Amino acid sequence: MKITRTALPVAVALLAAATFAAPAHAVSPPSLDGVWRTDGYGTVLSIEGTRLRMYEITEISCLPSGEPFTRIGRGRDGAVTYGVGSTVMISVRPEGRDRARVDYMGDVADKGLRRLPALPARCSRPMPKDPVTSFDVFWQTYEENYLDFAAKGVDWRATRDRYRPKVNSRTDDERLFRILTQMIEPLGDAHTGIQRDERHRFIGRRPGTRLPLGGDLKPRIDRALAAYLRVPARTWGAGQLAYADLPGGLGYLRVTGFGDYAGADATLDEERAELDRALDAVFTSSRVRDLRGLVIDVRYNTGGYDDLGLRIASRLTRAPYVAYTKRARNDPRDPAGRTPRQTVTVQPGRGPVYEGPVAVLTGDMTVSAGETFTMALMGRTPEPRRFGGATQGAFSDILGRTLPNGWRFGLSNEDYRTRSGRTFEGTGIPPHTRTPVFTDAELDGGRDSAMDAARAWLSGTGPVTVSP
Repeated sequence: MKITRTALPVAVALLAAATFAAPAHAVSPPSLDGVWRTDGYGTVLSIEGTRLRMYEITEISCLPSGEPFTRIGRGRDGAVTYGVGSTVMISVRPEGRDRARVDYMGDVADKGLRRLPALPARCSRPMPKDPVTSFDVFWQTYEENYLDFAAKGVDWRATRDRYRPKVNSRTDDERLFRILTQMIEPLGDAHTGIQRDERHRFIGRRPGTRLPLGGDLKPRIDRALAAYLRVPARTWGAGQLAYADLPGGLGYLRVTGFGDYAGADATLDEERAELDRALDAVFTSSRVRDLRGLVIDVRYNTGGYDDLGLRIASRLTRAPYVAYTKRARNDPRDPAGRTPRQTVTVQPGRGPVYEGPVAVLTGDMTVSAGETFTMALMGRTPEPRRFGGATQGAFSDILGRTLPNGWRFGLSNEDYRTRSGRTFEGTGIPPHTRTPVFTDAELDGGRDSAMDAARAWLSGTGPVTVSP
């Protein structure tokens, strides 16, 4: 499930949509009826007749996850599809009596399911909504699912010992929100956060970095880039995609997000279609033949669907290759427990493909799907050269959850790695050549050192320095 991953309110909309041409009266295989638990992710699915209901569980809690879905029909691979109306949100594929696979629309890898004898008893009891229970569910969810406390230098059990005595039945919302924020802030993780309401929201970040969260920085960057390029850029996807031909036979592709291309209520298929429209306009036969080099700019990128990042990467290769692998925390009692690794590949796209040199511009505001896209390009031949700064270091999908009091929160539970096994979680992908990225000095002075270095390299007039 991939969404605009730096914005917790959007991340809470966990599932993207897709449409399958299947009759609404299609019958679910009997073997799917029953209760299933995901491998990792702390989720239980209850399937009964035409209804599928999801639950968020820990060893101490069980809360319904949204409204039930209704069976729609069959997917192309024989999976049974569920959703709202004709919009598919989830599909389940049986693999024998007691195993199955579940696919959340928009995710790039499915998840394993194993049958349970019954719905856990705690799922049939209402959860208390008092501050202490909400604190306990928050702590326990992180305890069972967070990817790696040790890597962040956080003793989570000591955190509980420090903060739980501060919470009691009289703790008001403001104090509870502040306590929960203080607990996760030391993780320095942009895929951790909590939202009390529209005005009270916290999202983590790596110390000393920025997040692409709006304000006046984005307009400043837009103006500075327009002045620097000195050529008109064509845009698509509600302005999230832009392309310009530069002097010297170079191209410039800017991606400020991997989603929100086709409107707030767009399905993933509609998002893909808008992206394809842009890519077809950029990667024409004549352009891919004549380009001497391509700059891809994801220095300010709000994240989104990994799927859309792979779709762009597919227009840069004629041969399949491994983009990355991913796996999830899988044992509530063993922090080292993991699901099997799943390999995600880049497949050559339809239409003209550009195979020449690529320079990728990155920085601390390259986050989430912007980072998985950058990681996916590392497996390309020839490998792109990176200019700018290290990315944010938040690769995992956001595991979105609800507290008994109704607040929403999220955390990282997945491990993304390159084909060779390298992880950049928490540190970010480093550039080959380090330059300032959208600093006040650069923006005010009309300079763009990362673009200058990338263009010099692509033009064969400048060296590439490998940063430490």
